[in-house]
Amino acid sequence: MGSGNMGELSPRGAGQRGLWRLMLKLPALRGRLQILAARTEALTSLCEAYEDASVVLQQLRSNPHTGNPAMVGEYEMICSEIEAEIIHYCLQPHPSVPE
Repeated sequence: MGSGNMGELSPRGAGQRGLWRLMLKLPALRGRLQILAARTEALTSLCEAYEDASVVLQQLRSNPHTGNPAMVGEYEMICSEIEAEIIHYCLQPHPSVPE
């Protein structure tokens, strides 16, 4: 079986997509995000969670007729909480990462 789109479906693919979303959303932290994502599993996990939540939020927003406003609000909050956690993580000193 070819590897065509397999990377897109793997957890690593989700982490990469989440990282890209975060880099667009948080341009002041782009460099730090790239460095930390390459060196720490914790940030990769947060990026995966952010990708998953962002996709669900996008789906809920794109179909307002079947979307539940409470669910949209819940996923907006989840995305905001993950963003805040990532910002906090990026601003902490990390011994193996230059400031």
